[in-house]
Amino acid sequence: MATQKRKIRKQRGSRYHGWGQVGQHRKSGMQGGKGLAGLHKHKFSWMVKYAPDHFGHPQLNPPNRVIVKKWINVGSLESLYLKIVGLGHQESASKKKEKVEIDLLARGYDKLLGGGKITLPFSLKVNSFTKSAKVKIEKAGGEIVS
Repeated sequence: MATQKRKIRKQRGSRYHGWGQVGQHRKSGMQGGKGLAGLHKHKFSWMVKYAPDHFGHPQLNPPNRVIVKKWINVGSLESLYLKIVGLGHQESASKKKEKVEIDLLARGYDKLLGGGKITLPFSLKVNSFTKSAKVKIEKAGGEIVS
């Protein structure tokens, strides 16, 4: 397009370049407000379609929840004990029937879960545990110290 025929050249000297008053082509007047303005008014249908979760708060997210960062199953305690003591075979560990003390808090575990089987009697120090974990520990002759 030739430079002389362009609209911007023809509009030189006119104040608003064909857009009427200043507010009709400047800032956010033609978009219905800046940003997310009008989501409860004239932009409601846009909000329902494109941002349905804009208002409200996330559900099932209580403010004082306890987040368990690290846990261990009952079935993993014997392998943890073997790592601590350094025994190579599980038979040598199972011959011992005295209570084995493990401080799970010092090892960074927050909770003891009840998955797996256990044969050794453990005396465990942990903050929280499940009912099934407590039953399995006591059945093997151990105890949980909170």
